[in-house]
Amino acid sequence: MNSRVWLFDLDNTLHDATPHVFPHINRSMTAYLQEYLQLDEAAANALRVDYWQRYGATLTGLMKHHGTDPEHFLRHTHQFPHLPDMVLRRPRLRHLLQCLPGRKVVFSNAPEQYARAVLKLLRVDDLFEGVFAIEHSRYRPKPQLAGFRHLLHQYRLRAGQCVMVEDSADNLLTAKRLGMRTVWVSVVPRTPPHVDVKIRDVLQLPRIMEKL
Repeated sequence: MNSRVWLFDLDNTLHDATPHVFPHINRSMTAYLQEYLQLDEAAANALRVDYWQRYGATLTGLMKHHGTDPEHFLRHTHQFPHLPDMVLRRPRLRHLLQCLPGRKVVFSNAPEQYARAVLKLLRVDDLFEGVFAIEHSRYRPKPQLAGFRHLLHQYRLRAGQCVMVEDSADNLLTAKRLGMRTVWVSVVPRTPPHVDVKIRDVLQLPRIMEKL
């Protein structure tokens, strides 16, 4: 039995969230900040970006500085009435995951309901052992160490078993510090030292297996 465990990020790793999903989430978060913090659109958008850059997730900044209820925030900012039109499906993704030896878990800063809906639209939901979403990290999103430790505990894993596949170099730094192997999905030319392998697209994973 293969003991390797693949931890896949979701957005901009298993699918391209840039054209449709991320703009929708950004607009929803900005609108939330406008309403609940009584800010104009420009100030709300600037605060959203600031918290995302400082903490890795806008929600973390809102909880830290404003006492925001995370469930309320996620419920209002992750409503997708037209999600099937927004998710860009990739037929080759299913074959790739089927051929990848070892267990597979999605590790996402998104809420579980959204993550599972996207995986179903990608037609790969049955190929993952589980989805570790932001609720399961007790709202300690990547790159915070606590969320990683909750995941390892929940799935009874050793960090050394895991390969993390992710589009965020910051998130991979935490993974590397724990002892995981790291795969960065990025078109950025430079590769930071904590990245074991860089690929431009998750579909390139089979080509670099021997390096892991």
